Amino acid sequence: MTKTQYSKLKLGAAPLVLSVALASAPAYAQDAQDSATTGGEIVVTGTLIRNPNLEQSTPVNVTTADTIELKQSNTAEEVLRELPGVVPNIGSAVNNGNAGASYVDLRGLGSVRNIVLLNGNRIAPSDPLGRVDLNNIPLALIERVDALTGAAVTTYGADAITGVVNFITKRDFAGLEVTASEQITERGDGNIFRVDATIGANFDDGRGNAVLSIGYQQADPVYQGARSFSLDTLDSYSNTFFGSGTSVPSRFSGTRPIDPVTGLPSTDPAVANGGVRQINAAGQAVGTFATYNFNPFNIFQTPFERFNIYGQGNYEVSDAIEVYARGMFSKNTVSTIIAPSGSFGGTVTVNLNNPFLPAALRSQFCAFNTSTTEGVYTPRFSTAECAAAATATGRTDPNYREVTVTLNRRTPEVGPRISDYQTTFFDYRVGARGGITDTIDWNIEGSYGESENIQTIKNYTLQSRFRQASLADNTTTCQNNTNGCVPVNLFGPEGSITPAMADYLSENSSTTNRTSLAQVRAIISGDLGFTSPGAVQPIGFAIGGEHRKYRAQQASDLLAKTPGELGGAGGAAPDIDGQYAVYEAYAELVAPLIEDKPFFENLTLEAGIRYSDYSIRGAAGYDTWTWKAGGSWTPVNGFKLRGNYSRAVRAPNIGELFTPLTVGLTNLGIDPCAGAAPTTNANLRAVCLAQGAPVGTIGSITNPTAAQANITVGGSLALQPEKANTWTIGAVLQPSFLPRFSMSIDYYNIKINNVIGAPLPGDIISTCFGNLTAASATDPSCTIIRRNPFTGGLDGDPAITPGLFGQTNNNGRLFTDGIDLLMNWNTDLGFASLDWSFVGNWTNSSRFRSDVNLATSIDRECVGYYSVNCSFTGSIQPELQFSQRFTLGFDKVDLSLLWRWIDGVEFEPQQIIDDGGPANSVDPRFLKVKSAHYFDLTGRFNVSENLVFTATVQNLLDKQPPILGNTIGSTTYNSGNTYPSTYDALGRRYAVSAKLKF
Repeated sequence: MTKTQYSKLKLGAAPLVLSVALASAPAYAQDAQDSATTGGEIVVTGTLIRNPNLEQSTPVNVTTADTIELKQSNTAEEVLRELPGVVPNIGSAVNNGNAGASYVDLRGLGSVRNIVLLNGNRIAPSDPLGRVDLNNIPLALIERVDALTGAAVTTYGADAITGVVNFITKRDFAGLEVTASEQITERGDGNIFRVDATIGANFDDGRGNAVLSIGYQQADPVYQGARSFSLDTLDSYSNTFFGSGTSVPSRFSGTRPIDPVTGLPSTDPAVANGGVRQINAAGQAVGTFATYNFNPFNIFQTPFERFNIYGQGNYEVSDAIEVYARGMFSKNTVSTIIAPSGSFGGTVTVNLNNPFLPAALRSQFCAFNTSTTEGVYTPRFSTAECAAAATATGRTDPNYREVTVTLNRRTPEVGPRISDYQTTFFDYRVGARGGITDTIDWNIEGSYGESENIQTIKNYTLQSRFRQASLADNTTTCQNNTNGCVPVNLFGPEGSITPAMADYLSENSSTTNRTSLAQVRAIISGDLGFTSPGAVQPIGFAIGGEHRKYRAQQASDLLAKTPGELGGAGGAAPDIDGQYAVYEAYAELVAPLIEDKPFFENLTLEAGIRYSDYSIRGAAGYDTWTWKAGGSWTPVNGFKLRGNYSRAVRAPNIGELFTPLTVGLTNLGIDPCAGAAPTTNANLRAVCLAQGAPVGTIGSITNPTAAQANITVGGSLALQPEKANTWTIGAVLQPSFLPRFSMSIDYYNIKINNVIGAPLPGDIISTCFGNLTAASATDPSCTIIRRNPFTGGLDGDPAITPGLFGQTNNNGRLFTDGIDLLMNWNTDLGFASLDWSFVGNWTNSSRFRSDVNLATSIDRECVGYYSVNCSFTGSIQPELQFSQRFTLGFDKVDLSLLWRWIDGVEFEPQQIIDDGGPANSVDPRFLKVKSAHYFDLTGRFNVSENLVFTATVQNLLDKQPPILGNTIGSTTYNSGNTYPSTYDALGRRYAVSAKLKF
């Protein structure tokens, strides 16, 4: 490389970041030609040092624009979701639990432990947890995507514990390119339309370049009711339809009714669960509960609409100075749709002369036990009082009586719950760079970005309206007749709630999240002008400093932040307002030690260090040090050994610091206090009572509805940074006897202490109930669990049922290790070229211990397992998985086959123990899932020099997802009786696109 070429390379990019994996993506002939003729920058992920001849010690998985085109991916999340080693996180396949964004999870350690970059730079996060929404990435202009594991902490920031994902855009684009695509499933739903137009030009004799890209995308929903395997909700424990206990007709519960003969709590066999009453149209209690089938309303593909604009430009002011700028804007709307709202265990007070109240249910209400003293059982009202109350003329009548009960009533008359998330995002960056000497250059830049996410929820009923409408003097007048109250018939079948009643019960609500990131940084990099005694290449260095300021706010209206007010909202959305800033200084060194010697074609040492000083509004700040050390050794041409070690930290984000304690939902299939167990175990009975279960509910407590229990969660200003040690060791092979073949194999090891996180529901339960013979009613780990004061359960009105306690702490520990294998090969067959690429991952271990200070805390192994507890960071993480693509390139046609394989997985063995053994665990048919194979076939046709037509059949063999029921994992990832983020729930799909370029 000449000095002139190297100078152009130095001046051509924002902080240069080197891509080190030689063998991580197919290198098609047209790609190689493009790279050879651009003469522009080389963007390298993993270092700030500008020396294109150095290949760093850290492996990188590369996805090229050609791969994205052949796959016909429409969002960045789709590109990353299928990479081995990336565990599916929030994305288009997540409905219940999606807040209108998409995230990436490297190595299954959580979406908060990696950094998403654009051309080596941070962009504004989209939520209080500091995560970047992948929906904002301008995919049309992406040249490639680099996923780097570990050792990125000194280069990009102390919080890159599991690595970075770096989206590299095309540089010096000149011309016009318009692409339009359409995708639809074989069942005729899930249509996706996308169009992008990019225009760019060089000007002033090539000294400057400007490019503008505009895109639009729209995706239709795919309902779970449109697939036979997800039409009905299955209980994973019994393999039977179970639905939701919040159903139609209504269910009512208080405590168990008193048997009129014995004077003891009733164990009426005709009515399941003793204290829970569901009535039929005649007002009689029924023995078999009617549950609500919520699956058909939920969706496998979230509706999505996006407008995006991306522009970038650079201009050489002189031979030594170049200015550049980049701006991006997007407006996204994501909708989530779930089954109708209602009263999910909220309390209501019913007057016994309510005009809608059936006589049979009135008698049962009167017989409910109201005693709080064990062994003393008293009905609410005598038979005479009950009869007189039925004919009371009003509240002033001395015979007037009322009862307070919990109400579970679905409101299909209102329609499904819809949450529209509209995100408006912008991020711009300006900077200047140039050369200090022929071998040393500088770069100064600043950026600012904001994201605003407005959630508007529709068709949610209000618990306060249920309470007001349940006290009715007649069918047209509420006792409290303010705000246009309409009495509601809570006791009839579906349809008994009239349009006027439904309109009164429901209101829209909104919550707004705003985040911002301001940053400036300066870097000096190059080489020192001298070499080590045994080397040819000079020693490279980079020093720099930066300042970042984060702010996040969540502002909710009164309805959204009132616990239990919005029926089925999963908890309140509290106001959050937090801010922190960080000042950092860092340095890196790459030193070739020996070159061109026997057994030492190259021996290179790398090192880096970063100092970070955090200041947190309203709390004490702290400082941290991170560092890395590594190197590579090439004993002979074509074979290289490499390794690195790094010390990383992750500071708590705004959500973890500033979120107040609030009651939300978690997943729990089995409650130890449910059923008859507390009636035969004195210790268990005492613990259940100490947790707030009323005496009269013992023996009739039910498991959480839809396997969703309440949990009290929140952040803490006392949190300290996580600390991690990561290392990799591997080899790169490019043998001379096999031209155009390359392979890299790397072992990675990541251990994180002082993990910022919450205890898992299984750990909370086992800490208290793990040893029932020793369980104590005074043990703080037991008494911190608070039950529903009416039903004794762990679900219900969050205003009165705190449930489990899971405040964020620093007590956890995470660990993972495994091997990445990447191979590429290209050859000329005479009649066509053949390209083959292979990306595989073996994950040896992925363990999480939520509290290392407790002897009862379990070190959970989750590789190859699924369960409620093994969803702590994302969807399923198989032990083995790979993707490989075969492409035959003819003169004007490319035929490409993608084969993706996912190893078999099974139900977590520890969860079986937590459930109380195999007899109480999931159905045996759901204990294992066989390996899955997916094939995509693509044909790409060069119709003319300017027009390319591409057609793809995704999931060629129409592979159906495994059926596991709806209660075997977390609601976020276990939906529609399967895991739709891991397994394809949509079925065979057809995609076509046309690209016109000049």
